[in-house]
Amino acid sequence: MLKKLKEPFQYERIDFRRNKKNSEEHESSTAPPPKHQAAYSGKPKVQNGYQTIKRVWSYLATYKIQIIFILLLVVISSALALIGPYIVGKSVDFYLVNRETNFFVQILIILAIIYLLHSLALWLQNVWMVGIAQKTIFTLRTQLVKHLHRLPLPFFDKRQHGELMSRVTNDIENISSTLNSSVIQIFSSVLTFVGIIAVMLFESVLLTVITMLVIPLMFFGMRWITKRTSVFFKEQQREVGEINGYIEETISGQKIVKTFSQEEHVIREFREKNKKLRKASFWAQTYSGFIPKVMNVLNNLSFAFIAGIGAILVLYDHVSVGTIVIFAEYSRQFTRPLNDLANQFNMLLSAVAGAERVFDILDEEQEKNKQGAKQVASLRGNVEFKDVVFSYDSEKSTIAGMNFDVKAGEVLALVGPTGAGKTTVVNLLAKFYQPASGEIRIDDMPINDMDTESLRSQMAFVLQDTFLFQATIRENIRYGKLDATDEEVEKAAALANATSFINKLPDGFDTVLAQDGSGISQGQKQLLSIARAILADPAILILDEATSSIDTITEIKIQDALQVLMQGRTSFIIAHRLNTIERADKILVIENGNVVEEGSHDVLLAADGYYAKLHGA
Repeated sequence: MLKKLKEPFQYERIDFRRNKKNSEEHESSTAPPPKHQAAYSGKPKVQNGYQTIKRVWSYLATYKIQIIFILLLVVISSALALIGPYIVGKSVDFYLVNRETNFFVQILIILAIIYLLHSLALWLQNVWMVGIAQKTIFTLRTQLVKHLHRLPLPFFDKRQHGELMSRVTNDIENISSTLNSSVIQIFSSVLTFVGIIAVMLFESVLLTVITMLVIPLMFFGMRWITKRTSVFFKEQQREVGEINGYIEETISGQKIVKTFSQEEHVIREFREKNKKLRKASFWAQTYSGFIPKVMNVLNNLSFAFIAGIGAILVLYDHVSVGTIVIFAEYSRQFTRPLNDLANQFNMLLSAVAGAERVFDILDEEQEKNKQGAKQVASLRGNVEFKDVVFSYDSEKSTIAGMNFDVKAGEVLALVGPTGAGKTTVVNLLAKFYQPASGEIRIDDMPINDMDTESLRSQMAFVLQDTFLFQATIRENIRYGKLDATDEEVEKAAALANATSFINKLPDGFDTVLAQDGSGISQGQKQLLSIARAILADPAILILDEATSSIDTITEIKIQDALQVLMQGRTSFIIAHRLNTIERADKILVIENGNVVEEGSHDVLLAADGYYAKLHGA
């Protein structure tokens, strides 16, 4: 489990933004910065199909030598597939002329060897291609997930998590299916088609022309169908992403759905989205289903022409019976590669649509450090905001020219009405968002000059809504410090007053929690989150309504533990319950993105201003 837990606080940070739905900043989280606008349109970017295929090939090119061997096997298998019918046709002519049957045993042995070698070549090329395809998909999927974890939080503000999951699963799987079979099949079909034409021309130009009369019909039929299937396959992929996102959202919010008795409303909305997916899938599959039907009709038509006209040519000694046998068999094989190409083209369209959606994510700009950013080994914790301006959109500033400073080891409390900008302050401090102007400094160094990951490793967050992994309690606490010993984990739990409830669980610290920690109370989740922060031993501690889900008796114990934890650390406390911040060194009263009052609890009460009114309310 711990091997999977890379980058401390990565998931916590993502959850930090999501949990604002339940905190005061939610209504301020509107549109992301303009550079991300295209990503949130809900529609996949339409790229040039050739460029998308070329980009997929760049992943396959790593295995260029193996692919060359596979293509050689495809050439061999295609040649062997053509030789069989040719030998049968010539054998018929030999028999009709010489009336000898002794050679049939030899012919059967030769044909058996040919088809065994053909089957072996097919098996080897398929096994090798599947191996290459799966390695390529492994690389692409890993790259996609890694890239997702490197994207800035504004990217996730307007993205449904289920829709992103659809790109990692459904779209990648479409690419996988195509690479597993379509690449070989397309090349094999082209070779077979060219080989058949060459042999047919060698045997009879006239019969070849007759056989090829169906090609214009195939071309126009394919063109008419594929112009429509391309649109519907892209629409189908988009609707799959939409419905996945909606399912993930409603399942995650089941408590809210049931609290407000909105089950029927959710079902109705799902039904509408499901109808859109059904419609897109219906037309995509219907049009693509025309292709094999049209090919079969044209195949039978071609066979009828060869049989009828070929019989007349035999009567006038223009061709032999064996040639008719060859053409009859090749007419079947003639349309088969075209049919295969048509079917694989449908898969290719679906895969290209999926690849576009995957590359759409990979093309998003990652969260980057400023050039020359320095690693932060340790921090004292002096924090200064200088004329900081920030807005979630271009219409209204959430933070408007904010100025304040905190000395190392001080406890700073942020209070104010909902939407005032309290959580935004700590978001900016952690570089989750970039201010429009102004500067934030820690220990007299601009945070933009610091390596982001090393900066955040010096911080710990305890949020209003905690996030726990499907793992043991010990592993969830250890997420704050992956190399912590069992003794350190248990000591952190004791400081957070979590030991008593942990010991009552069936397996104590080794109890495996269900997904998102279901099975224990919200207050107990909060205790584990606090223990995780204690274990991290940060230079800067951020508590966002950290005790909001804890009963009064437990809160008293937690406050004592937090006082010990906050000693020697710069701490930011966001709280609506003002009794939790009375011992703070400094309190900032924030309204409309500005600091309207500043001072200690006693000083602000004596000033009889906004804070005094909040405290007396």
